Amino acid sequence: MSERLRFLQAGSDCFLVELADLEATLTLLDALLADMPEGVIEAIPAARTIMVRFDPLVTDRGRLTALISRLDLTKRSSRQGELFEIPVTYDGEDLGDVADILGWTVDEVIRRHTEATYTVAFTGFAPGFAYMTCDDPGFDVPRRKSPRVRIPAGSVAIAGKFGGIYPSDTPGGWQLLGSTPLKMWDTTRARAALLSPGDRVRFRNIAKGASVPVAAPPTPKRESAAQAKGLLVTRADRPALYQDLGRPGRASQGVAQSGALDRGALQAANLCLGNPRDAAAVEITFGGFAVNVDRPVTMAVTGAPCPLTIRTAAGREVAAPFSRPFALDAGDELVLGTPAEGLRSYVALRGGFLVEPVLGSAASDTLAKIGPEAIQAGSVLVPAERAAGAVDPAPPAPARLPRAGEVVTLDVVLGPRTDWFAQGGIETLRTQDWEVTPESSRIGMRLSGAIAIERRDQAELPSEGTALGAIQVPHTGQPVLFLADHPLTGGYPVIGVVARHHLDLAGQIPIGARIRFNPIEAFDPQESASGTDIAAPIAQQKD
Repeated sequence: MSERLRFLQAGSDCFLVELADLEATLTLLDALLADMPEGVIEAIPAARTIMVRFDPLVTDRGRLTALISRLDLTKRSSRQGELFEIPVTYDGEDLGDVADILGWTVDEVIRRHTEATYTVAFTGFAPGFAYMTCDDPGFDVPRRKSPRVRIPAGSVAIAGKFGGIYPSDTPGGWQLLGSTPLKMWDTTRARAALLSPGDRVRFRNIAKGASVPVAAPPTPKRESAAQAKGLLVTRADRPALYQDLGRPGRASQGVAQSGALDRGALQAANLCLGNPRDAAAVEITFGGFAVNVDRPVTMAVTGAPCPLTIRTAAGREVAAPFSRPFALDAGDELVLGTPAEGLRSYVALRGGFLVEPVLGSAASDTLAKIGPEAIQAGSVLVPAERAAGAVDPAPPAPARLPRAGEVVTLDVVLGPRTDWFAQGGIETLRTQDWEVTPESSRIGMRLSGAIAIERRDQAELPSEGTALGAIQVPHTGQPVLFLADHPLTGGYPVIGVVARHHLDLAGQIPIGARIRFNPIEAFDPQESASGTDIAAPIAQQKD
C-alpha cells in the first residue's frame, strides 16, 4: 500500500515531508540516507515529518519533491544500530505519578522499563537528546502540565510514547523516572552524541547490580588563551563570540548549523583580508569592544558600522576605515564604538585567529553550548598566521542597516503550518508592525504586536524540524523569529519563514526596531502517494 505524502514549503531552501506515522517517516528517512539526492544538505526527522534542507544552487524544491514522491515506501525499513546498556538509578521525581497514570505499581514501572527495548528514532531539542520508541506499548504518558525550569543532565524520562535522556541541564516537561551517570553528549568523543538514530537501548537497574562504566581520564587541556600571546581584549561591554559559517549536516546528533548571524558581513571581512570566506571572525553585538595588539597586524571590521579608532602606543588617535583593511603596529589599540545602525559587527584578522574547532567549526552556539568560550575583557585572541591571498582593493560599499524605531520589511515564504491559522491571523502577520523586544538573542527575536496572531487549530503540534528564519507562533499569538542558534526541532506551528535573501538583514535588526512581514510566496502544499508522481496542490481550508 502506498503512503500519502504531504509537502509543505519551509522557506527558500527547506520543506517538510509529512507522513502518516513514525514508521513511515523512518522508512522515508532511511531511503534518503541510503541514496541522498544531489543538493540535499541534511534531512531532519521528527515524529511524523522530515525536514529536507537543500542547496538552491544545486537543486530545487520541485525536483526533490518529485524524486521523493517516486520512492517506494511499501517495504518498512529495519533499523539496526548499536545496542547500548544504560545503567539507571530509579529515583525520579515523577516515578510515583507515572505509576498512578498507568495503573501500575512503582516496581512494575521499573520492571517493564528495564525489560523493554528502546530504539532511537530521531534526535533534536538539544545536542545528544535522542527520541526513543519503546516495544512495550503500555508506556504512554502525557507531559507534565507544568514544565520544570531545570532538569539535570542524565535524567531518564518518558513522554507520550517516547523515552529520552536529558544530555544537559535544560528546562523540560517530560516525566522523570531516574538518572544515569553516562554522558549523552561529549565533544571529546569521536561521536559526540552517545546515541544516534537506529541505536537500541536497554535500561539496567543500578540497584540490582547494573555495572557503571568507568569514565576515561580527561584529555589534558592545551595552553589557555590567557597564557598565550596575541591580541589582548581590553574592553568587552558584552561577551563577543567567535563565529564562522557553522556546522551543517550534524542533524543526526541533534546539532543545528549555527554560525554568523550576518554571513555576508563575515565573508566580506575575510575578503577584505585575503582570508578564506569561511574563516572565523569575532562577532560583536552593539560595539563597545577594544583590543591591544602585540605585533603588526592587518584587520577589517564589517557588519554594523561602528566608529573605529586606533590609539597608538605614542598616545595619538587615528580613525580607521570601516569595511576596508587597515594596519596596526605593536602596542596599538583598536576601539569599536557604538554602531548607529545595525546590531552586529565582525572583526577579522589577516591570517585568521587560532581557534580550536568543535565538531569541525569555530562557531559558538549559545543554545547548544557548543564552541569556543565567549570572549571577554582579558581574553587573548591568538593569530593563526595562516597564508592569505590577494584582496579586493575597492570592495563595494556596505548596504545601509536598520536603526531602532525604524520599520524593516522582511520577505517571507508562507508555510509550513500556515493552515493552522485563521485567515485573519495571516492578515495580522502581514499588515501589522512587530516590535523587536529586549528578550531577543542569537536564538531568536521575540516580537510584540498590538494584535495577537489568531490560530485556527489549538491542538498540540508534534515536534518537527525548524528552519533558520522560521516565524514560530506559540499560544500567546506573539511570534518568535528563529535566528542562527535556534533549536533543531520545535513544537509550535510555524506560519512562515523569512526568505533566504533577507536572513542576513534579520540578524542585524536592533531592539526597538519594527518588522513588517511581506509574503512573497503563497502557501501551496502539495500531496502525492509514494511511488507516483507529485499531484496537484491541496485545496486550502477556508474560514
